[in-house]
Amino acid sequence: MACLSHFHSIRPPYEMKQEDTFDWFIEAHTVSEKTKGLRDEELALFRENLQDRLRHVGAKSDQIATRGHILADFLHRDWDRMEIYKLTKFPAGENLSIRLKYFDAFVDTVFDSYYPAGTAPPDDLIHVTCTGYLSPSGAQKLVSKRNWGAITTVTHAYHMGCYGAFPAIRMGRGFLKNGKHKIDIIHTEVCSIHSNPSLHQNDQLVSQSLFADGFMKYGLSEETSSPRLKILAVHEEIIPDSIYSMTWNVVDWGNQIYLAKEVPVLIARALKGYLKTLCEKARLPEPILQRALFAIHPGGPKILQQIQERLGLSDAQMSYSFRIMKHYGNMSSATLPHIWELILADPEAEDRSLLVSLAFGPGLSISGSIMEKSCGS
Repeated sequence: MACLSHFHSIRPPYEMKQEDTFDWFIEAHTVSEKTKGLRDEELALFRENLQDRLRHVGAKSDQIATRGHILADFLHRDWDRMEIYKLTKFPAGENLSIRLKYFDAFVDTVFDSYYPAGTAPPDDLIHVTCTGYLSPSGAQKLVSKRNWGAITTVTHAYHMGCYGAFPAIRMGRGFLKNGKHKIDIIHTEVCSIHSNPSLHQNDQLVSQSLFADGFMKYGLSEETSSPRLKILAVHEEIIPDSIYSMTWNVVDWGNQIYLAKEVPVLIARALKGYLKTLCEKARLPEPILQRALFAIHPGGPKILQQIQERLGLSDAQMSYSFRIMKHYGNMSSATLPHIWELILADPEAEDRSLLVSLAFGPGLSISGSIMEKSCGS
């Protein structure tokens, strides 16, 4: 049976408190708006309105305490020496090609950290991201550098959104069935390069209060000796009549997300039917979910709260999702693997505990799995 194991997260070089991030974005939006030639009194009204809206619609500090990022831009407000957010010159920030240079450089260091010289190569290396698409990718450059080209196949699972771990797992399970033995999955999400302070709509403020950078590596194999998560079922479906509720599009300045306010409601309404199908795939009765742990992608506090209420889940069942959201924010596709890493390492999550995982993305797509924690043979 296919299993996930050997989780290894890498934290970004900088961590920032949520309140400090809010203050930075308020200033950034104001500086961007100032380029329109507003009078001082108009600018003061703009700042006051923006601050009220951000603190109303954004994730609060008791929901997300800190977020990590790779950019030094967020550590100061000298706009002329910013790397990406030179807002006095470029009100939207630098263009996408400049932003991707920072993604490329840092992701190369992540692959080097995960695979130092002398590391045994995997049979397949699946690179997951929805924040940077370059060719050759960091995964391909690593394989070339280590001279693994005749051994390791690179596969890209790109632009899937926050549910990107599940397409990667589906790919990996297919590779195992075709005779491969060791498959590594790497998530590199650099959300911090994709903000635009010249856009002041509420959905942009929401996303700027949620997203963070995150990096994760884990293995997919049929190994039975290490602590692992055994995959019992994986399922994905698209919610009817929801196609424009969430979008993630590449534009000239970066990747732009759109989140409709009804997204949490659409997800909550579709969940019971989705979970029925997921349980059928795992050949488990639905009542088993009453005692399962839940790893739910924290697309935002409202999504977690509405799912908990709709499914009648206890705080204990939901605790891992809330803990990762509070400490790290929404790291796009890297978030669920952080929750899995936490559950696998926690002795309070008992051996043979069932784990239901759910993540969401454009489509509007629901992806998920049922796994079983195993502490080793």
